[in-house]
Amino acid sequence: MTSILPLLLFVVIATVTPGGATTLATASGARFGFARSIPLMLGIAIGLAVLAAVAGLGLGGLLLALPSLQTAVKAVGSAYLLWLAWRIARSGPPNAGNGPAHPITLVNGFLLLWLNPKSWAMTIGAAASFALLASSPNRLALLLSAAFGVAACVSLALWCALGVLLARLFRTPRHWRILNLAMGVLLAASVIPAWR
Repeated sequence: MTSILPLLLFVVIATVTPGGATTLATASGARFGFARSIPLMLGIAIGLAVLAAVAGLGLGGLLLALPSLQTAVKAVGSAYLLWLAWRIARSGPPNAGNGPAHPITLVNGFLLLWLNPKSWAMTIGAAASFALLASSPNRLALLLSAAFGVAACVSLALWCALGVLLARLFRTPRHWRILNLAMGVLLAASVIPAWR
C-alpha cells in the first residue's frame, strides 16, 4: 500500500475551501450559534462520508459514464443551493423573524450534501485518483469515507466558529443584512464551478 498522505492533503484542501457546505455552516453559526448548528454539521459530514464511500464503491464511474445523469444531479443540486442562497440573502438579524426560525436538521444537512455538486466532484475525483491506495473497492470506500468524514467535521466546525465570531461583531440590522447578503452571494457563487 502506498502513502495516504496525498489523499489526506487532497481531502483537507477539498473540505476546508469555501463552498456550499462551508457557507451554510458559517451562516448557521452566525444565526443560531455553534451548539444549535451541530446537527447541520453532522448531517453534512455523515452525508459526505457516505457519498465518498459510494464513490469508492463505483457510483462515480456510473455518473461519469452517464453524462445525462450527471447533468440532472448538478441541475437539482444547483437549484436547491440557489434557493437556500436566496433565503439566506433575504434574512435579517436572528430576532427579526424573516429568516429561518430553526437551524437545518441533521437529515436536511445529509440531503443537502448529496445535492451539492462540489461534493460529487471531489468524492468522485478522489475515488478515481486514489483507487490504487486500497486493495478492493470496499477498502477504498472505507478509506475515503473516514478521510472525508473526519475532515468535514473539522472544517465545518472551523467555519461555524467563524460564523459565531462574526455574529459577535455584528450589532445592527444593517450589519446582519450585509452578512446575510454576502453569505447568500457566496453560496450562489459556489454553484458556478459545477458548471465549468
